[in-house]
Amino acid sequence: MRHEARCYDDDAGECPGALTDVLVRSPGASAPGLRHCGHSPDVREETAMHDHRKLGRELGLFDTDPLIGAGLPYWLPDGATVRHTLEEYIRAAERRAGYRHVYSPVLGKRELYEISGHWAHYSDDMFPPMELGGEQVVLRPSLCPHHAVIYRSRSHSYRELPLRMAELGGMYRSELSGVLGGLTRVRAIQLNDAHIFCTLDQVAEEAQAALKMIRRAYEALGITPTRYRLSLPGPGGKYVAEPEKWQRSTTLLTDVLDRSGLPYEAAEGEAAFYGPKIDVQVTDGAGRESTLSTVQVDFHQPEQFDLHYIGADGAKHRPVMVHRSIIGSVERAVAHLIEQHGGAFPAWLAPTQLVILPISDTELPNAAALAQRCTRLGLRAEIVGPERGSLGARIREARLVPYQAVIGAKEAADDHVALRLRGGRRLDPQPVSDVLTHISALIGANSTDLWADATS
Repeated sequence: MRHEARCYDDDAGECPGALTDVLVRSPGASAPGLRHCGHSPDVREETAMHDHRKLGRELGLFDTDPLIGAGLPYWLPDGATVRHTLEEYIRAAERRAGYRHVYSPVLGKRELYEISGHWAHYSDDMFPPMELGGEQVVLRPSLCPHHAVIYRSRSHSYRELPLRMAELGGMYRSELSGVLGGLTRVRAIQLNDAHIFCTLDQVAEEAQAALKMIRRAYEALGITPTRYRLSLPGPGGKYVAEPEKWQRSTTLLTDVLDRSGLPYEAAEGEAAFYGPKIDVQVTDGAGRESTLSTVQVDFHQPEQFDLHYIGADGAKHRPVMVHRSIIGSVERAVAHLIEQHGGAFPAWLAPTQLVILPISDTELPNAAALAQRCTRLGLRAEIVGPERGSLGARIREARLVPYQAVIGAKEAADDHVALRLRGGRRLDPQPVSDVLTHISALIGANSTDLWADATS
């Protein structure tokens, strides 16, 4: 069976080749989420497929309203927490890797996109221009032209390169109503984007470093890529007509993939309009494949914007622009995480990380004290008291929360908690300080483990 799908690339959006055939994988190709059945701590029920649209609404993560408009979801508090945590993880990873963050406006003059090439090659997917003071402005479909202008605003020496510029910024795509769906295809996109301005000799190292960042992020998020794809131009697409630059870019990316030791497949018709790219593909439970992360080499836009740096010889030289996106669109990344984990997110990403379960009203003061300690440590905790039902009912209600801290009379007297891990495993009562130290260390390390000797 084959399935038609379209993919985003991090800057140019829909690949110029439009619809592409991809193989439908079996539902088991991506790890299903785990649900505890409620009868035995050792028994789990695996669901073959999670639809993020249904599950996201059931869990209170996001929703839509026709009054706001199709393809324009809003984030509810728990979903906003997941999104914020994911964005902060990416920002921190980028800072450690030497990126500097910028902000740029979501509007730009039409002329900006005429220079970049988006208007000639991509205007069908852009919102119509708006007349403003005798000028035409558009909602941006990508961030790269803004970053090129930011680079151009200052002179640069070769000693400054590579210059790594990153932004989690908004962009807009005029998607047709028929292709919109949940968080995977939207009209307002928050993009994890970055552009590295470097010398030709630095391109391979920067592209390899970007791939390593992608692999580390996937480990922390519990994502398994389906495949790596070298996306090339194809017949009939709207591409920049500069064959020499295409060849140089393709050779560089091929060498990067070969040196990385990653298996990959070449695919025609999937390139951005200005150059080839490495796409990291993921598959949902229904077998639909999409692009989550990308690395691209661009000789086109540095020339279009007349970018340069001063070399060791005192002369002007043209930098190369490496585009890279670790998780691509935040919306698509969260959609995939919902379906991958069935709402049972890694502990560091979960909306509620610890649910506190006092057995009776007598233990409520201890529960409140524990919640305050969690807040001081930066842990997201919630008290679910006896007014919400029996202990068993509350445990089942909190089945997707990574940690459940039960406090009875003995635990309260000893300043202990009886900890249950998501999935049903019970630990012996332990001092509160020890439990919080252990949990904080795992969450701080962005671990997918729930306990030192347990992976769940």
